[in-house]
Amino acid sequence: MAMRKTAAVAVAALTLLAAWGGAGSATAVAPATTQKAAEACGVLAPGASAAAEKAVAAACEQIGVWYTWGGGHGPQPGPTYGQVDPSDPDSAHDPERLGFDCSGLVRYAYARAVGGDPLSGNAYHQFHSPQVNQRFTAAQGTGPLLPGDLLAWGSGGSIHHIAIYLGAGKMVEARESGTRITVSDVRLGGDYAGAVRIAPATAPGTFSTWGTDVWTHKEPSTTSPRVHRFPGPTMVRVECQKHAEPVTAEGYTNDAWSYLPEYGAWITNIYLKGPAWLDGVRTCP
Repeated sequence: MAMRKTAAVAVAALTLLAAWGGAGSATAVAPATTQKAAEACGVLAPGASAAAEKAVAAACEQIGVWYTWGGGHGPQPGPTYGQVDPSDPDSAHDPERLGFDCSGLVRYAYARAVGGDPLSGNAYHQFHSPQVNQRFTAAQGTGPLLPGDLLAWGSGGSIHHIAIYLGAGKMVEARESGTRITVSDVRLGGDYAGAVRIAPATAPGTFSTWGTDVWTHKEPSTTSPRVHRFPGPTMVRVECQKHAEPVTAEGYTNDAWSYLPEYGAWITNIYLKGPAWLDGVRTCP
């Protein structure tokens, strides 16, 4: 059942716009434009889970808030000041703007919906999250999608943008520097990579990393090539674990390593919350 739009949503968006309207604005949005976008944002098709509908509602509350590169990736979900993207001149004012980038908005929306921080990390990490329970190819278009699904863009294994589907061919997104969070038509051309459905839960084999700037490796050894960096605590799925190179870090020594299938990489068990040898996880062959 479609979510009923109310004036309260628009008022909330305008209040946030006033509070978070960063300095140096060269693309200010007129109140009427922001109100219209807020009224268009919501659950536009039936069938979504309660958590997905809550995520849509949380994202829609941010209509009119600045896109800011790196925004939303603080210690806790929520708007933060951004950074200058060396490849994008339009990001020059992002350090003055309180808001979200694309994955920061997704992180915040699902944290508001289910509690905790189930989708920390960047767009790539979210697209490959252990919280994903269904995937859709680019060729399938929007036909099988439900509100709350995450649409992604990228190629060659790289995901550079992510947005939240609303239904009816619409999505809410934090698109790029110099713009504000808004409702857009889904873009199925270019490097659209497909979509995923999120089912946040602590499933068997799911654990949280801890610490900051934690690297995974191609093999269960610190001397093997680095693969991915976790900037902060992240939920990951462990396929199996094995004894390999002993590692000493953070005052602990452990020779157990876990394989993370979504990343195709290994992480020392030191940086996984739990015992030195994880309960309920099989031994790798």
